[in-house]
Amino acid sequence: MSSFRKALGVGAILLGCVGAGVWAFVSPEASSAWIIAALVMAALWVNLGREVRTYAFSLWVFAAVAVSMFHPMAFDSWFDYKLTRLISPLIQIIMFGVGTQLSLADFKRALQMPKAVSIGVVAQFAIMPSLGFLLAKTFGFEGEVAAGVVLIGSCPSGIASNVMAYIAGANVALSVTITSITTLIAPVMTPLLMKVLADQYVTIEFSAMALDILWMIITPVVAGLIVNRLSRGKAEWLDKALPVISMASICFIITIITASSRDKLLHVGPLLILAAMLHNGFGYLLGYWAARLLGLAERDARVVSFEVGMQNGGMGSALAINVLKSSDAALASAIFGPWMNISGSVLASFWRKRLPRGAQRISFEEVEGAGHPAGEE
Repeated sequence: MSSFRKALGVGAILLGCVGAGVWAFVSPEASSAWIIAALVMAALWVNLGREVRTYAFSLWVFAAVAVSMFHPMAFDSWFDYKLTRLISPLIQIIMFGVGTQLSLADFKRALQMPKAVSIGVVAQFAIMPSLGFLLAKTFGFEGEVAAGVVLIGSCPSGIASNVMAYIAGANVALSVTITSITTLIAPVMTPLLMKVLADQYVTIEFSAMALDILWMIITPVVAGLIVNRLSRGKAEWLDKALPVISMASICFIITIITASSRDKLLHVGPLLILAAMLHNGFGYLLGYWAARLLGLAERDARVVSFEVGMQNGGMGSALAINVLKSSDAALASAIFGPWMNISGSVLASFWRKRLPRGAQRISFEEVEGAGHPAGEE
């Protein structure tokens, strides 16, 4: 461990202790600078660590949340421009990055493994929306908050599931294929599920939500796919820059949403966090065992587990803001996203030490450079 990284670790601990003391004996507001600085230093410390690097993004998210919780007005508007209007363009940038890592070969794989793909897609849109509905009822959430819990369950899987499958020694080609197909059919499935399960909480306009998904998700993915096809790996700078831009965009989106619904989050936060943890955890569990009971091999079952348990939180947040017109409805997605990255990293690291037969052990350097590992033709 380098002396610089040691200094970061010690600094993060000291700042965190001072922040906790100021919180307890002075006031929470007075502790903000200490706590934010501690989280930033902790994120840098983790980012420089070889075996814990996959947790860095989650710590950056925590730092972003801390900033927005302590200083919500700073992320309400800039120069009379409401920052919530930036969410949709930021999601488009992220989805364009996803598209640049895809190729037509990713979709051709669906024909080569129809059973596994079908199980993954059906499990995704059957398990998570149902869990979201049951959790909203169980915890007694109402109105827009309840609709947000159903919404995150009704979204397709996200690109993070592909990276986790790669780390876990699972079938990455299957993971990419399921993510691609669930994303492509989301303009129909997501508004349909919301209409059936969440219309009792808020008014769901099927066509408006479908068109928003097409514009916000499908269009940039197709544009990215075309760029990937035309460049054929020549734009290496783009491949390196887009993951960083995507992570920064996600952090900024979460900051905006948290700031917009700070008061509501303080009221329902603990219950909503618990609901997100249960939603994510049961998604992993039910996805895995559904795949195993239906005859899929271990490597494929791990994929289904990640595909079901990990959602496109950015899409959920943007739909809540753009279509439901509610930052409260975006809270579930804003909480689910960071948590799934933590739990997914833990589960992938656990499975990495217990590789299924035929899988190769990979180094953490390969994980760091993987990005989206299976986008090549």
